[in-house]
Amino acid sequence: MLGLFFKCTLGAAVVLLISILSKSKTFYIAGLVPLFPTFALIAHIIVFGQQGAEALRKTALFGLWSLIPYAIYLGMVYFLVERVSIGWCLSVATLAWVLAAGLLLLGWNTYFN
Repeated sequence: MLGLFFKCTLGAAVVLLISILSKSKTFYIAGLVPLFPTFALIAHIIVFGQQGAEALRKTALFGLWSLIPYAIYLGMVYFLVERVSIGWCLSVATLAWVLAAGLLLLGWNTYFN
């Protein structure tokens, strides 16, 4: 229970930091905060502990490829934010991410497994 409380507190602190940064002169740093590899660190420790170094290498390689759907998401936001409403912008960008992530998984399972 204490662990869950800590995780919730950490999540709230991150949201607070993003909110504070978004109101500052360096608002763009708010986009960097969620990219801190908190969950990647946890995943890497677990994968290494359960599967070993080779599985961790494969996980890291997949992580590099997973930057492509995120780049597509950001590209869509960049392109659409001044052209459509924020709701449409984020919806289309999220759909683009889902499609790109699906293609990534399909390609990964076809060529790397």
